[in-house]
Amino acid sequence: MSDLPFGFGPQDPDDRGRKPGDQGDANPFDFNQLGAMLSQLGAMFSNANSSSGPVNYDLAKQIALQQLAGKPGTALGFGPDQGTAVADAVHLAEMWLDPVTALPAGVRTTQSWSAREWVERTLPTWQRLCDPVARRVSGAWVDAMPAEAKEAAGPLLSMLGQMGGMAFGSQLGGALAQLGSEVLTSTEVGLPLGPEGTAALLPANIEKFTEGLERPASEVLVFLAAREAAHQRLFSHVPWLRQRLLDLVEEFAQGIAVDTSALEQLAGQVDPSNPASIEEAMKSGMLEPQTTPEQKAALARLETLLALVEGWVDVVVNEAVGERLPGAEALRETLRRRRASGGPAEQTFATLVGLELRPRRHRSAAALWKLLGDQHGIEQRESVWEHPDLVPSAEDLDDPMEFAERFGTTRKALEDPMAELERTLRDKSDDGAPDDGAAGAGPSDEDGPSGGDAK
Repeated sequence: MSDLPFGFGPQDPDDRGRKPGDQGDANPFDFNQLGAMLSQLGAMFSNANSSSGPVNYDLAKQIALQQLAGKPGTALGFGPDQGTAVADAVHLAEMWLDPVTALPAGVRTTQSWSAREWVERTLPTWQRLCDPVARRVSGAWVDAMPAEAKEAAGPLLSMLGQMGGMAFGSQLGGALAQLGSEVLTSTEVGLPLGPEGTAALLPANIEKFTEGLERPASEVLVFLAAREAAHQRLFSHVPWLRQRLLDLVEEFAQGIAVDTSALEQLAGQVDPSNPASIEEAMKSGMLEPQTTPEQKAALARLETLLALVEGWVDVVVNEAVGERLPGAEALRETLRRRRASGGPAEQTFATLVGLELRPRRHRSAAALWKLLGDQHGIEQRESVWEHPDLVPSAEDLDDPMEFAERFGTTRKALEDPMAELERTLRDKSDDGAPDDGAAGAGPSDEDGPSGGDAK
């Protein structure tokens, strides 16, 4: 019996005198690399068996943490007392915010996160964001298959579902690793990704962000803490806002439609036994959803709401720290450019959810909030968030003056409905419209002639 391991043939007679380390030994086989590859492949299939749903989140988390572990600088920060520095910055920011907004503090816990902790703490929200889209994409192209193809595929569809979940998970893991290494706070992308009431900053990423700003690190930390605390006030005390943002993503997902002609091309390029081929097909845009009118409408509403959130935070933070931090205006403009160029979330959302969450109307929204505060006061400005029907629309961002004037009239009507009713009736009377008295006079005029005829 041969002593050679399975899969290996006898040595080439011409190579008997050659040592393994000689230069002529082309492409030496790396058994360590093979072991790592097999271990990762085994973990992928193990996770595929334990995962349910359209995305394999266990795999996504594993890939994200592995990639972050290999990135330099992810363990750096403000030193061993960085948690204290973050807590002090948030506490100071809260005191500065109190006089400039009627919304009370929303922070119950202050935390300092590493990039790895950001992935772990925000993954539940990512699941809510990605599930509707992934479920709709996978379901759309399966539904588009002819009945004969579905019947012929049989159990293969279930396996393809698992492979698709792995492909989505792999894609999500890489995106989260990239985003986790860049994001500065838990709310920087404009969505409430972290646990409710938790103000979280990432000191290591803030340190890298600060390097090219020529501003003291403590000043940058307080400025970002103020933005985080302002977001938390909004998300904590506007009960409908958090759910509405997530619902709009789901509305967007409901409108996804897949080009059925791409399925024929998919059949020729995808190997069901190779998860990498499915992932490559997804990245190539082969199954890229078509944009429908329903999606465009949902996207417009989402962009408007995100712009309003960011615009409000921008105005409130500027009023709170503008005169206290010398570099506040420069930092404000830096973050505006960061958002305008896409920021860390732009490509992530475009890849994962099909959304480009760039608040294009951010400056218009900030101008509207500033105008409302100047004309009607802080409490009236904050009252806009009381109900989604009061929130400005995309058309209102085109004409902030008209919205501010209409808002003043609407608030008066809500505060004193009887006075508003009397004013409305008076205006109608002045315009020549018949009032209740005139309406009652009509029949008596008609009775007059009839009485005269009787005489």
